[in-house]
Amino acid sequence: MQRRKFIKDISLTAAGLAVSPYIFNSCSPKKKRNILFIMTDDHAFQAISSYGSKLNKTPNIDRLAKEGMLFEQSFVTNSICGPSRACMLTGKYNHINGMLDNSTTFDGSQQTFVKILKEHGYQTAIVGKWHLKSEPTGFDYWNILPGQGYYYNPDFIEMGEKKRIEGYVTDLTTDFALNWLDKRDKSDPFCLLLHHKAPHRNWMPGPEYLDKYDNEKLPLPETFYDDYNTRSESAKTQTMKIDEDMYIEYDLKVPISEDERDQFKNEKLDDQWWENIFSRMTEEQRIEWNKAYDDENEQFKKANLKGKELAEWKYQRYIKDYLRCVASVDDNVGRVLDYLKENNLDDNTLVVYTSDQGFYLGEHGWFDKRFMYEESHKTPLIIRAPNGSKGIVNKENMVVNIDYAPTFLDYAGVAIPNEMQGKSLRKILDGKNPADWRKAVYYHYFEYPAEHGVKRHYGIRTERYKLIHFYYDIDAWELYDLEKDPHEINNIYNNNEYQNIIVELKSELQKLREKYDDTDETKYLPKGNIKVDHKGIGATVIFEHPYASKYSGNNPNALFDGWRGPEELVSHVDFSVWQGFEKNDLIAKVDFGKEIEINKISAGFLHFLESWIFLPEFVEYAYSQDNRNFVNLGKVSRKGDIKSTKLLREMYEINANKIKTQYLKIIAKNIGLCPDWHQGFGKPAWLFADEVIIK
Repeated sequence: MQRRKFIKDISLTAAGLAVSPYIFNSCSPKKKRNILFIMTDDHAFQAISSYGSKLNKTPNIDRLAKEGMLFEQSFVTNSICGPSRACMLTGKYNHINGMLDNSTTFDGSQQTFVKILKEHGYQTAIVGKWHLKSEPTGFDYWNILPGQGYYYNPDFIEMGEKKRIEGYVTDLTTDFALNWLDKRDKSDPFCLLLHHKAPHRNWMPGPEYLDKYDNEKLPLPETFYDDYNTRSESAKTQTMKIDEDMYIEYDLKVPISEDERDQFKNEKLDDQWWENIFSRMTEEQRIEWNKAYDDENEQFKKANLKGKELAEWKYQRYIKDYLRCVASVDDNVGRVLDYLKENNLDDNTLVVYTSDQGFYLGEHGWFDKRFMYEESHKTPLIIRAPNGSKGIVNKENMVVNIDYAPTFLDYAGVAIPNEMQGKSLRKILDGKNPADWRKAVYYHYFEYPAEHGVKRHYGIRTERYKLIHFYYDIDAWELYDLEKDPHEINNIYNNNEYQNIIVELKSELQKLREKYDDTDETKYLPKGNIKVDHKGIGATVIFEHPYASKYSGNNPNALFDGWRGPEELVSHVDFSVWQGFEKNDLIAKVDFGKEIEINKISAGFLHFLESWIFLPEFVEYAYSQDNRNFVNLGKVSRKGDIKSTKLLREMYEINANKIKTQYLKIIAKNIGLCPDWHQGFGKPAWLFADEVIIK
């Protein structure tokens, strides 16, 4: 395909743009700065040796730090994958760019730094993790993982065409990136987003790293046995504990046979998830994998560990696999840095290394992220700038991921749109300390109710203090003195000595909320459930296949209790009135207790791909006079697009023509397993049923 030639001239008079002070002297039009944006997924700063890691060495990332600037006060606005990426692309908070949580689809029609660079003559590309659901826009070339992607033999979608590629995902992502750099038009500057999957859950190491850390016992975090005694309910009710919430197969890679299931009945089991992933490996890959894990797994099963011994075994398995994934990332960073040097691109390329957010490596007993606590809120950021400061550890300036977009534009000599809420880091990278730089950062997490049960919260972090407000189904404040309590163990919100500080922090928090136009959190709350009146209320329901205990609708007869989900479904769903069926069809016999006249039957079902919930293929209705012999009323097929990334409800409605009956039978056909185009391919699909309304 003939490569597009880009417009060379830069317009400085576009409406709504703030002209960068560097626009006239940063570089000549013939030698614009290249931009290489390397990002990992869930790479904790605690797992980088230049950040002082006690766990591992990362020589290539350290090399970048020695040649550039490492930011110790680097934060995200919302610690979760998709929203964080949207902030980086747009330079705006999530309530502005619309990507509140991972259930949302990114609106690719809005302005991003990539689109602006492309308009100003840059060749643009993204390779690896995208995770925004919509198709990438603003890129001349894209080759991305669908959803989370797989570690072994992953699928890549290259310019719309999906292919399975044999190999390890971190190596492949780097291969594709270097290949694009080789084939690009060398006469034009480039902006390449090299975004790795690793070290995201489920932390599957590459073949070369399977035995790394064998026979080592890595240190436990000081707060591993945190009891959350001073914290609010949110810290106590989360579901991200290494001890309790990791899947024995999917997360810890211990396959459990049918005969062994009783021994592990108190563990989270997920054989289909693991089998799906493991089956993607080639025979050679499986042999190497089993060689690395089998003996240790057998010893673990024989030991039948309990209590602290079991918790610490899980931690060791988790942290070693995580660090093995990091080792692969580090080696591939080295490959990219070597390429730049060998091709004389060092001096003219801005290189950024970061993660989409921080991650818990056993601190507070946790894995995952989401909370505003340090390990999650803080993210690594290392930047090597052309002619910039070298070997500097920046401890003073508080940086946020909305700063990346304006920084990239500044180095490209392109005007920064006023609508971007971040600030360029260029002066700081040049060794200056801007007098007007921020003294506090604002955070807002929206994804609740959802996986891991971390409640909605927003807050402010200054150099010394952190104030957090948890809200929605809770109203709780937490305050931490980071100077005295760097591990955030002691919530001092109710300590009388800090009441004046709380007043000051709340005032500053309100100013930040006004500055970023985020003063009304109720706009983003899930809508309330609706009371409905109909003839079927109070009916008794007998299911052929049981509903999932955690999605019971709070009532065995929830399909006929008079409550339905909200009319408008936004963000994450309150599942309290829905009944969920994992893999199984919904087959229900309904007894109204007496004969009633039915003119219309209407049943609502949920579609929510992010949570692996699919609309039924069809819903079939039948009635009976004796609860044994049923007469078919008809079948209603799915109308909606099964691949839609939107959160929606579809009504399966049928006219019953005023039949009189006491008994009804409903069959809703679950698709069974997630299809091959879905991130959960091969794993059980969910069917979620709302109120069945009888008119």
